[in-house]
Order: sequence, then structure tokens, then C-alpha cells
Amino acid sequence: TGFSASLSQTPSISSISSEGREDLQVNRLETQIWIKPDIQKTDVDFSEILNAIQEIAKDVNIFFDELEGVNSPSKDDDSLLHHGNLTSTSDDASRLEVVGEEVPDKNKANGLYFRDGKCRIDYILVYRKSNPQTEKREVFERNIRAEGLQMEKESSLTNSDIIFVKLHAPWEVLGKYAELMNVRMPFRRKIYYLHRRYKFMNRIEKQISRFRGWLPRKPMKLDKETLPDLEENDCYTAPFSQQRIHHFIIHNKDTFFNNATRSRIVHHILQRVKYEEGKNKIGLNRLLSNGSYEAAFPLHEGSYRSKNSIRTHGAENHRHLLYECWASWGVWYKYQPLDLVRRYFGEKIGLYFAWLGWYTGMLFPAAFIGLFVFLYGVTTLNHCQVSKEVCQATDIIMCPICDKYCPFMRLSDSCVYAKVTHLFDNGATVFFAVFMAVWATVFLEFWKRRRAVIAYDWDLIDWEEEEEEIRPQFEAKYSKKERMNPISGKPEPYQAFADKCSRLIVSASGIFFMICVVIAAVFGIVIYRVVTVSTFAAFKWALIRNNSQVATTGTAVCINFCIIMLLNVLYEKVALFLTNLEQPRTESEWENSFTLKMFLFQFVNLNSSTFYIAFFLGRFTGHPGAYLRLINRWRLEECHPSGCLIDLCMQMGIIMVLKQTWNNFMELGYPLIQNWWTRRKLRQEYGTQRKTSFPQWEKDYNLQPMNAYGLFDEYLEMILQFGFTTIFVAAFPLAPLLALLNNIIEIRLDAYKFVTQWRRPLASRAKDIGIWYGILEGIGILSVITNAFVIAVTSDFIPRLVYAYKYGPCAGQGEAGQKCMVGYVNASLSVFLVSDFENRSEPTSNGSEFSGSPLKYCRYRDYRDPPHSPVPYGYTLQFWHVLAARLAFIIVFEHLVFCIKHLISYLIPDLPKDLRDRMRREKYLIQEMMYEAELERLQKERKERKKNGKSYHNEWP
Repeated sequence: TGFSASLSQTPSISSISSEGREDLQVNRLETQIWIKPDIQKTDVDFSEILNAIQEIAKDVNIFFDELEGVNSPSKDDDSLLHHGNLTSTSDDASRLEVVGEEVPDKNKANGLYFRDGKCRIDYILVYRKSNPQTEKREVFERNIRAEGLQMEKESSLTNSDIIFVKLHAPWEVLGKYAELMNVRMPFRRKIYYLHRRYKFMNRIEKQISRFRGWLPRKPMKLDKETLPDLEENDCYTAPFSQQRIHHFIIHNKDTFFNNATRSRIVHHILQRVKYEEGKNKIGLNRLLSNGSYEAAFPLHEGSYRSKNSIRTHGAENHRHLLYECWASWGVWYKYQPLDLVRRYFGEKIGLYFAWLGWYTGMLFPAAFIGLFVFLYGVTTLNHCQVSKEVCQATDIIMCPICDKYCPFMRLSDSCVYAKVTHLFDNGATVFFAVFMAVWATVFLEFWKRRRAVIAYDWDLIDWEEEEEEIRPQFEAKYSKKERMNPISGKPEPYQAFADKCSRLIVSASGIFFMICVVIAAVFGIVIYRVVTVSTFAAFKWALIRNNSQVATTGTAVCINFCIIMLLNVLYEKVALFLTNLEQPRTESEWENSFTLKMFLFQFVNLNSSTFYIAFFLGRFTGHPGAYLRLINRWRLEECHPSGCLIDLCMQMGIIMVLKQTWNNFMELGYPLIQNWWTRRKLRQEYGTQRKTSFPQWEKDYNLQPMNAYGLFDEYLEMILQFGFTTIFVAAFPLAPLLALLNNIIEIRLDAYKFVTQWRRPLASRAKDIGIWYGILEGIGILSVITNAFVIAVTSDFIPRLVYAYKYGPCAGQGEAGQKCMVGYVNASLSVFLVSDFENRSEPTSNGSEFSGSPLKYCRYRDYRDPPHSPVPYGYTLQFWHVLAARLAFIIVFEHLVFCIKHLISYLIPDLPKDLRDRMRREKYLIQEMMYEAELERLQKERKERKKNGKSYHNEWP
């Protein structure tokens, strides 16, 4: 009607500037002018017109109050504040009360509603009365009420200086902004399309179902009776529209929008409300950053505990249900209720737990194969010819591994280390390295398919992010230069290309400098290892003296771990400084830049020592009599006589276990201690009974806020673990098993933390895991290269292969069994004349304890000529054969694995075929349903007009 059209053109209160009363009188006259013609033209009920005029007058009164409030002294709306009560009143809430209607006592008592027990609290703002930013809050809160949100204020029971602002969005506001935000809501039950089945397939399915009858009833699945009926997952959805509201399934307007959606809509409004005159003086985030408000969060849906069992009495609320079915340790073996997680915490957090669950599930085959490789080494240990020869080599005397204090030693003394090395370095290692490279590709490809299914089920397929707001820091820095935004067509601050390049160069220089700091730390660890091995060799305790190299490696790894944790704190501050120095334009650009820097820092910090042990330890030491030295002083460290792989295994095992233990403590232990301390202070001050009577907003405020960087820490921990699981997995096949055990605990730790220890985060949407997917792909490519080098350079796989086919008993026969490895240990050791030692390297003992006379010769690991050859200590032909074989293996291994990876990526489509068919059919059915619903509505209108005697010609349909 003309009346409704004119009413829609009424200027909103938030858009009217603070002008004089004369302009408002003109607006009132204009209002009277455009109301009268509508009354004459249309048959409108006079009661509706009267109600509309009252609403306009009410808006005018609100605007007068706003004008008076701006010029009045700061009072922070104390009329809405009630001190020391568990409930409070507000002018807006009181308007909704109906005389004679009973207020639900249950809603009033649980702390989730206003005083009337009907208006649910959708959002909480917290500030302190002593804060000087009073005027900004006044304007902000008046504009909030002008947008239609209802408000109550409440003073804290524990601190009268803390004020809670409770916000509620009525149905009209929710509908208006749900339409603006394109919130998808259910409008029709899904019709599942069954494919045509053939008789043969039906017979096979019957046989499979009969076989399944003998198996347990899917113990990993959750009980369907426990989970609520999530209606939106069984319905077709469409963007909400008030004009087509009759198409949507609305049983109750209070529950049509779930709590997470209501909070997201309120947050969307708060981000667009002004608090001061000016182009950029807008949004809740700026008020939080300047300290006007201390906190802002949606409420949890009550307590996560209940006196009654969930099986007999059901769940008290969704939080209680999540705790029992997801965060409880008793359900560690069950699947996650991802739909419920998404409904309570939003799609972004739901996607993280979906990815974590998928990653954990994919670790099962990797852990099983890794355990099989380890057990294969255990079973073949007694048949390993190399370890047998090492254990029986009592007559082979090895040269000292350090200067002066290290003694000569029998090769048989390293029997235990040779056996342990065989557990990880055996014939199945190469197969496992290829398997893990392929596994990483399969994991990522199938995750894309899984993500597509989740995006379809959660209505994220057609969702696009809104045009992001510019960061306040960017606006403040470049407010003088503006250009037109090609999307919105509005002027916005602009950063010159030269300024951006100069900042990126400075940031890249900072990153390079910090990587150099990591290398310097690794250099310090190397010096520690070189110095300490001599110290431990001269130690008084025989246990340490006889195992000086293992003691050196163990202490070096622990010190390295401490340095890693200390540098991580420094790197976070440096990454924050460099990211702010770059001045990213939007929050997503800031997050991506910060994420990339932190990952680079932490990855280099965590893996630098591992790279040194894998590829540099014992490779450039020289030979006895001509050792290479650091600063011409310290002799570089050598590998153990049984090889360097044992050092790499110790490095990975200790770092992985300590890192995961520390992360789990910081993730859960630290919030637990903080929350326990807060509860303890409240019990001491108010007693246990008073503590239980605190309203929900007070309880949530005492919880820990979510990390300032969102899910960054959670993703970073898992991505670094993924790197450990894939990059050096050839040296430590048990890494997937350790990662699996950690992740089973990690899922429940994170769930417990989100449900019980943190305030409820704002439900936000996302289509995927963002920049982390690209980082995972990069790690997958790097893992192929590193595993090729680990097998070729670090392990003895290639030297053994060359010996078996070229120099062993089976040379030229094309065989490489254990019988072909006879004599390998002797062939891999070179001879050194003891009299050729340098003065500073000459050991204090002469080796007479082995044979009763001073030693003339000792052995060392290398392929060199004997001292009496024409070229003493020159490389033998076997050395060049081994080197060529290593290079050839690296090239063949990389090309083969990369071809397999690309072939798998090509063969596995990103979108499952059945999902593609479901999407096409759903699109077709939605169009049919919308057409039928519109046709039904028009037919009803036609019948009503016929009843009223108002029929028109040429009507459709």
C-alpha cells in the first residue's frame, strides 16, 4: 500500500544527525502530509494508522531524548541500572510487558532472560563505571536502542564498578537483518532421492547386512536419541526474506533463529553503530580497542553440568549436551557431533573440529603402517646380518670420537645402538616413506571432498564473505589519501605502492634476521655438543663416561627444547610487530600475514636442529689426523659407530613428546588454574551458596576469553605436528602413532576447553580452513624431498644396497638378502695409523688395555684408502659408487613420488559425484517448491478477493 511504502521511506533515528528541533518539526509536518493521502486512497484500518502514528511519535521522543542526552552531563543511563539485584528493569523491556500476564519464573532464574522472563539475552557488553569513555558509550547505547535492540543494565555482584549491558533483538530486528545478511533458514523438508538399484546389488547388500548382524552395533556412533533433532539439517534452506516469510517453517518465532544466529546478528548490528560524529567513529571493535568496553561476548546456554543423568532426564541445554556427548572423556572413542558443534559455536569452529577429526581418522592407517614397520624391525632383529657383525666385532677397535679424553672403544660396545637403529632403519623404511608421501596427498585430496560435503550440509556452498571493513589502524595511517573502492564505489583510504613495497622489504628483512637468530641458536647447540662430549667422556661416573655421546645428545635435545620455547615467545612479538609494520588493509589480510610469519618462525625454530642432525651431523668432520674444526678450535661432532640415525630418532622423539605435553598443559592446564583461582576468591568472599546463585553473565565473565588470535594456536600446533609426522617420518616411523594418541586426547581437551573453560566465542562463518591448506600442501611437497634425503644420506640403506649388488658375496648375481651382507661392517670401515694423530687430538690412553700393547691401528666410518697406499686416506671407488647411488636414488624417488601424488590428485575429484547430483537435484526441487508456494499464495489471495467481491479482469493465474 501507499502507506507502507511511505513508511519504509521514513528516515531512521540512527541516520539523523544531531540538528535542532526545527528540522524535526518539519519532518513531523511531512509525516502528517504523506499519511493523509494514503488514508484517502486505500482502505486501511484506522487502528493500524493510529498504531503507526504512535510508533512514529515514539521514535520522535527517542530522538528528543538523544538530543538532550548528548548535551547533558555524563550519567551513563543510570536509569537502566539496578544495583545488587540478579534481575533488572529497562524502559524498553517494560514496554513489552502485558498487564496480567505471568512472568515465567524458570526463565528469570536461569540468568538467560530479561526481568520479564521473555526477552532472551543475545549479547553481553561489559564496562567499568570508572572508565572515562562515558560519552562515547552513551551515544553508542542510544544508537543501539534506535536500531531496535532492547537493553538492560546490571551491576556486578562481586564488583560494583563492573556493569553488564544485556542486549536482546526482537523478532522485527532479527528478520530485518537476517534478510540483509542473507541468513539461510529452513523452508521445506528434504525429499531424499533414491538411485535405481539393480537386483545383483540388492543381493550383495543383503549379504553385507547379514554379515553386519554378527558385528557390534557401531560403537563409535553417538546415540541418536541423545542428540536433538537439528531441523535445519533435514530441510532445504534459502536466504531469509520477510516478503516470503510464509515459505519458511516457523513453529515459534522465539526459537526460529537459534542462539548462535541471534548473537551473530546482534554483533553485526553493533559493528555498524556509531559512537561519535565522524566517518570512522563506528563499530564495537573500536570501542573495545580504546577501552570503552572491557568485554563483549554471547552467553553460554546455562550450566554444562546437571544433577540428573542425560539418559534418564535428557539434556538441560545444548551446552550440557555438548559436554556429555563431546567434551566428556567417556566418549573419547565416539565420533564428534559436528552438527551440534556448528550450531553452538558456528561454522568456523565447526570446520576446525571437522578437520581435526578427519586428520585424526586419517592417522589410523599411517600409525598402523608405522607400527608395522617398527614391529618388522623387531621380528627381523635376530636375522639382521649387520647388527650381528657389530655385536660380534670384539677385535675391531674404533678411533676416539673426540679429542684427548675420549678413549678407544670396541665396535661391539655399540651393539645395543646397532640393534635400536635396525628397528627404524630396515627394509620396510623406503616403503613407509613412499607410503607417507602418498598418504599426505590422499589426506589433502579427501579432505577437499569432505569439506565439500560439510559445506553442502552447512549451507556454505554459495556463501561468500562480505566486503570486509578496513582496519582502524590502516584508516588512521592513510586517511589523507583516498580512492574509490571498485566494489562498493565509496572512497576509502589508499596505501601507495612504493610505501607498501618498502614496508614489505623491511618485513622480509626482519624475517630473514630472525631466521638467522635461529641458525645462531643451532650453532650454539652444535658448540655445546662438541664441548660436552669431551666433558662427559672424562666424567667420574662410569655410566655417563661409557655413554658420553648419548648423554650429550639427550641433554642437547632438552636444552634445544627450552630454547625453542623461549624463542617462540620472542617470535610472537616480532611477528606481531612486523605484521603491524606492513599495515594490512583488512583483518583477513592481517591474519594471513601474521599466520605465515608465525608458521615460518616456529617451523624453522622447531626443525632447524633436526635438519642439522639429519643432514650435517658427521658429514663434514674430515678424518682422523685431519679433522675439520670450528674456528680452528673445536672438532666437529662425529656420528656414533652405529650411525647418525639414532641421534635423529632421539631428537624427534623427545621434541615431539615434550612439545605435545607442554602444549596440552598450556591449552587446558593454564585456563583451569586461572578459573580455579577465580572461583576460589569468590568462595572466600561470598561463600559457596552465593556462588551458585550468580547469573549466567556473571559466570561467563569469570571464564577466560578466547585467544586473541582465534583458532591460530590450535591450527599451528596441529600443522607443526603434521610436519613432524611427514617430513622426517623415514627416520622415526612411530611419529604417526604418537600423533594419533595425542590427537585423540587433543580433541577432547579442545572440546572441554571450549565448553567449560572459555567464554562462548562469537559464531562466525567460514568456507574452509583458509591459508592453512596451502601450508599443508607445502609441507607435503617438502616431506618428499626430506624423506628422499633421509633415506639416501642419513640411513645406511644405499651403502648396504651398493655393497650387496657390487662388493658383497652376491655381487653380480642380482640378489640382496641377508647372506649378501656378510662382511659389510668391515667394508664400511677404514683403517687409520694411530701415530698420524694430531697433537691436540691424540688420546690420553694408548689402547694397551685391549691387547696388552699400544695400538698401531684403529678403524673409523668412511670409505678411504689405508695409510700405506699411494694416496693415503684418499676416497675409494666404493665411496664414489655410493655417492652416485645416493644421488640417483634421490632423483628417482622424488620423481616417482611426485608422479604418484599428481596422479592421485588428478584421479580424485574435489567434489563427490553423488554430492554433485544431490546439489543439482536440490537446485531443481527448490525452484519447483518456490514456484508452487508462490502459486499457492496467489491462488489464496484470489479466493479471498472473490469472497470479498473484489475481482479483477486479466488476473494471473
